[in-house]
Amino acid sequence: MASTNDLKNGMVLKLEGGQLWSVVEFQHVKPGKGPAFVRTKLKNVLSGKVVDKTFNAGVKVETATIDRREMQFSYMDGEYFVFMDMETYDQLMVDRKAVGDAANFLIEGFTAQVAQHEGSVLYVELPAAVELTIEHTDPGVQGDRSTGGTKPARLETGHEIQVPLFVTTGEKVKVDTRDSSYLGRVNS
Repeated sequence: MASTNDLKNGMVLKLEGGQLWSVVEFQHVKPGKGPAFVRTKLKNVLSGKVVDKTFNAGVKVETATIDRREMQFSYMDGEYFVFMDMETYDQLMVDRKAVGDAANFLIEGFTAQVAQHEGSVLYVELPAAVELTIEHTDPGVQGDRSTGGTKPARLETGHEIQVPLFVTTGEKVKVDTRDSSYLGRVNS
C-alpha cells in the first residue's frame, strides 16, 4: 500500500477489482478552497486504455509489483513463444495474446522486456526500432507516384510494411515497432 502522495510515473496500481493501471502522469493540486487532491492519468497495463482519475490527497492505494526482465526470444512452440531468461537460462512460454503486436517483429535471438505479475505474463515490449530483412517486395516502378512513392514489402517475420520504391528484396531495414513504419535502410 502506498499513499497518493507517494505516486511516481511508471508506478503500477491495483484498482477496481484487481485491474493493473500504470501511472502515466500525476499532479498534486491544492485549491484555495477545499481539500488537496491528486489528478492522475492512468494507463491500463493489459488493454492500453488511458483514463483520468482523481484521488483525495493522502488516500491509500494498493500498488502492484511488476517484474520486468530482459529475455531472448528462442523459438515458437505451437501457439506459444518461448523466451529465455538471460541470467538464469530458464525458459518461459508466453501465449500469443500476451505477445500482442510484438509478434510481427520477433525473430530468433531478439531480446525483449517481458513483464510479469504474480507469475503471469502481462505483456512483451520490444525496443522502439528493430532491424529486419526484406523477404520480398516487387520492383518499384519509377513513374508510379499515386501511392506517395511507397510499396508493400514482406519482412522476414511475414509482417507487411510500406517502404520507399528504391528498397529491394534482401535489404536490411530499420522498422518502428510501435506503428510498423519504415525508418531507413541499414548499412551493413
